[in-house]
Amino acid sequence: MEIPKPDLIAVLRKFNPWWRGARFPDLPTWTRAAFSEITEWINAPPGGRALLLSGARQIGKTTLFLQAAHFLLDHGVPAQNILYATFDHPLLKLAGLEEVIKLWRETESRAEGPEYLFLDEIQTLPDWQVWVKHQVDFDKQRRIAITGSATPLATEGLESGVGRWHTLKLATLSFYEYLRIKSRETPPLPEVTSLSQLFSWPRQQFLNIATSAESLTGLFHEYLLRGGFPQCALTESIPLAQKMLREDIVDKVLKRDMTALFGVRRIVELEQTFLYLCLHDGGLLDITNLCKNLQLKKPTVLNFISLLEATHLIYRLLPFGYGKEILRARPKVYLADAAIAPGVLLKGKSLIEDETALGSAVETAFFKHVFTRYYRQNLFFSYWKGKGEMEVDIIAEVENTIIPFEVKYRSDTSSAGSFKGLRQLCREKPVQRCYIITREIDDFGPAFKNTFNDSKVMKIPAPLACYWLGEAEVLLGSRAVDSTVE
Repeated sequence: MEIPKPDLIAVLRKFNPWWRGARFPDLPTWTRAAFSEITEWINAPPGGRALLLSGARQIGKTTLFLQAAHFLLDHGVPAQNILYATFDHPLLKLAGLEEVIKLWRETESRAEGPEYLFLDEIQTLPDWQVWVKHQVDFDKQRRIAITGSATPLATEGLESGVGRWHTLKLATLSFYEYLRIKSRETPPLPEVTSLSQLFSWPRQQFLNIATSAESLTGLFHEYLLRGGFPQCALTESIPLAQKMLREDIVDKVLKRDMTALFGVRRIVELEQTFLYLCLHDGGLLDITNLCKNLQLKKPTVLNFISLLEATHLIYRLLPFGYGKEILRARPKVYLADAAIAPGVLLKGKSLIEDETALGSAVETAFFKHVFTRYYRQNLFFSYWKGKGEMEVDIIAEVENTIIPFEVKYRSDTSSAGSFKGLRQLCREKPVQRCYIITREIDDFGPAFKNTFNDSKVMKIPAPLACYWLGEAEVLLGSRAVDSTVE
């Protein structure tokens, strides 16, 4: 099908207002933590590679690209050397990459210096990875950034793409970012870029912060209800925010992306599988039980789980250890955002009164925060399963050091007997520090001295832990930080 050139040019001019001396209206003045890594890539692409910004639908990838384009304009890059195109648009998708770039160069003559191409949802185009490979290999004056809402961007065409792009994973808003974009007033808190700093604090400092940080708990619960997708977070009505999350994010991934990208036809069964995961968020995945409940075959369910992970709706956590026994063990599944389960299950504000569901939401939120904070350091995350029912929620592992995190979002965490799994892990493994994530804002400080062998234990209220992990990500950006989870 032939597309009239004037129509294509009109679309490109709409997406690139700087060609006529204008800017994109209503762009947020705040930036995500990931923006610093994008600007570092702009200034000096690592190894000359392209940039792949990967993350779920409606997570803010397009906004980051448009902010990056404005950053370039503010730093003197000629407007005609910047192209933004989204292949979600039917005309651009139909025209294809080469035609879009050809029209760009026919319309806007190239100026001196590098060209910057920001290409949204590139996974909708055939052979995109071959094109990127050729551009990176043979045109050193072009700096290419691409986005996609599905992991195949990072895995398809691996042979042709290896070493050609630098991947930046974008999660939903952290609690700290949520408070910033909502302009919520927060108590004055000291900067904590490493949780290990807390072990050097005097006892009085914990008491002082607990007293001043009481308002964080209500804000944290609000965050769990609205979620970290920017559009939902900015919606004042919590029921409307949850409705948008269901319809604009989850439903579009399940009903549109799964068909368009992966050819899935059994959408009803896929939805049922996702609903099961929402009901068991943060729990061990019992494939046998899932198959029995939904009357599905195991290969079908495993394929659905892989597709949900590929579209960034879930994380999978394997048990700590090595070997075939571990590979055969049940994974732990977290949703990509704590608000997904209550939004899909229509819980509304009743989540706050449901202790079990609230505990699952907090564990999911904390995992996302600690994973996002440290994934660039190539840490391995897992959970620990001991004898019987003994378990530790999250293990961060780097080299020969392991740091356990146990999430206990309940009123009473005063008994060491409540943490049998953590105690057992500290007896079996060399654990220097471990963390217990608590509910009460005054349940804060070093705990259980000489009870967990030689391991130091720190209790941190979940709102503070998530706040500081998100703040550290913003403060440190993509700069090199400690080589271990601290």
